[in-house]
Amino acid sequence: MSDAGRRWTLIAAVLGSSIVFLDATVVNVALPAIGRDLPSTVVGVLEGQSFVYNAYLLALASLLILAGALNDYYGRRRMFLLGLAGFGLTSALCGLAPSMELLIVFRVLQGAAGALLVPGSLSLLTEAFEGEERGRAIGIWAAGSSATTLIGPFVGGLLVDTVSWRAAFLINVPLVVPAVWATLTHVRESRDVDAAGRFYWVGAVIVALAVGGLSLGAIRGQEQNWRDPAAFVALGVGAAATVLLPFIMARARNPLVPLGLFRSRNFAVTNLSTLLIYGALYVSTYFLGLFMQGVLGYSAAAAGLAGLPTSIFLVLLSSRFGALAARYGPRAFMTAGPVLMAAGLLWFARIPADSAPWNLTPSDPGSLLPPADYLVDLLPGYIVYGLGVAVMVAPLTTALMASIPSRHAGLGSAINNAVSRVGPQLAGAVIFVAITATFYAGLATRVPGLDTGDPSLRRTIAPLNRPTQPVAPAVAEAARAQSTDAIHLAMLVSAGLLLAGAAVNWLGIQNSRGARGES
Repeated sequence: MSDAGRRWTLIAAVLGSSIVFLDATVVNVALPAIGRDLPSTVVGVLEGQSFVYNAYLLALASLLILAGALNDYYGRRRMFLLGLAGFGLTSALCGLAPSMELLIVFRVLQGAAGALLVPGSLSLLTEAFEGEERGRAIGIWAAGSSATTLIGPFVGGLLVDTVSWRAAFLINVPLVVPAVWATLTHVRESRDVDAAGRFYWVGAVIVALAVGGLSLGAIRGQEQNWRDPAAFVALGVGAAATVLLPFIMARARNPLVPLGLFRSRNFAVTNLSTLLIYGALYVSTYFLGLFMQGVLGYSAAAAGLAGLPTSIFLVLLSSRFGALAARYGPRAFMTAGPVLMAAGLLWFARIPADSAPWNLTPSDPGSLLPPADYLVDLLPGYIVYGLGVAVMVAPLTTALMASIPSRHAGLGSAINNAVSRVGPQLAGAVIFVAITATFYAGLATRVPGLDTGDPSLRRTIAPLNRPTQPVAPAVAEAARAQSTDAIHLAMLVSAGLLLAGAAVNWLGIQNSRGARGES
C-alpha cells in the first residue's frame, strides 16, 4: 500500500472509531434537554433518559464480537463502510426522533452500527501497517479516541445550549462523509482467506446473550440499587451463556470464536489484564467524578477539567509509546503503566473530606483558577495516573493485535473491546455493593440510633452524593465523612486491580524475539 493509502486508511480508522466514542459522551449532557422536549407515553422521563444512554452502550457491547467476526468473514472494508453508513443514517434518525420511545429504538440501531466500526478500524490498521509503524498508528488511533472523549461533553453542551439537543446526534453526519470517501478511495479490502462454510449465527446469538446479559445485569442492578429482579435474571442469562460458550464453540464446524485464539499466550494474557485494568479505570473515573461533585462540591465543568491531565497525556504520548512498544516489546510498558495508575489512585485515597471545591463561574475570572486544595489533593494524582494510562493503552492494543493472525484481526480486536466494556460494568457493580454496604454500616456507627435500613433514608442519603432532602447537620457531616471513607475504599480496591493487572502482564506477556533487548 502506498504512503497516501496508509495515511488515508489511518484517517478513516480514526474517524470511524472516534464517532463511536464521541457519541458515548456527547449525548450524556443532552439528556436533560431530551427529557424536557420529547413526549413519552410508555416510559417515564428519568427511565427514558437512562434508556437513551444505556441502550446505545448495551447494543454496542453485545454485538462487538459478532461485528468483529463479520469483518473477518465478509471483508473489513465492506463491513466498515456498512458501519459508517449505518451510523450516519441512525444518527440522523436519532436527531429527528419525534418521541422518546423511537429515540431509544434508534439508539439501539446506532449502537449496532457502531459495533462494526471499533473492531473494523483496528483491523484496517493491522492490515495497512507493520512493525513500529503499526504501533505508532495504533497510538494515533488511541489518541484520537481519547481526544473525542475529552471534547465530547464540551461539544455536547455547546450544541445543546446554542442549537438543540438534536444537533448532538446530527453532528455525526458530516464526520461520516469524509470517512466514507477515504474508505472508498484508499482503503483496500481484506478478509480471513481461510473462512469457509456458513457463518455461525447460533454462536453469534450465544455471544450476544453472554456479553449483553452481563452488561445489562450490571447496569440495571447498579441503577436500581440491586432491588430489581430483572438485573439478576440478566446476570444469570449472561453467566449461563458465558459458561456454555466454549463448549458450543468447541463442537461447531465454523465457530464464531475459534478457541485456538486463546492458545496465544499474549492474547489470553492481554484480555485478562484488560479485564482487571479497564475495570479499575472505569471504577476510579466514575466514582471519583461522583465524589468530587456530590461530596466536595465541584461544579460539573470543574470536575471534567480536573481530569484533563489524563486526556492530555493520552493525546500527546499515545503514538510515542505505541511505537516504543513495537520496537522494544510491550511487556515493560504494560507493567509500568498500571503501576503508575495505581500510584495515582493511592494519592487519591488520601483526599480529605474538607478539600476545597473548584467551581467555575463565568462572571468571576478568579474562579477559573483551581484552588490550592486541588493542586495538592488531586492534581499530583491525576498527573501520575494520566501518565500511567498513556504508557499502557497503546502498548496493550499493540500487543493484542500482534498476538493473533492477521486473518482474525477483526475478531481479536472485538473480543478485547467486549472485555474492556463488560469488565468495567462488573467491577463497578461489585465495588458499588462494597461501597454501599460499608457506607451505611459506618453511618450507623457514626450516628447511633439512625435506621440505615429505612428505604426513605436511603433515597435521601446515598454514598458519594449529597443528601437529596434536608437532614440534621450531624447526619450530613457523618454522611460526608463516610462518603470520603467510601471513595478511599474504591481507590484502594481499584489500585489493587491495577497492580494485579501489572503482575499478570509482567509474568505473562512475552516480547517477540524481534523486539530489541530480547534474545
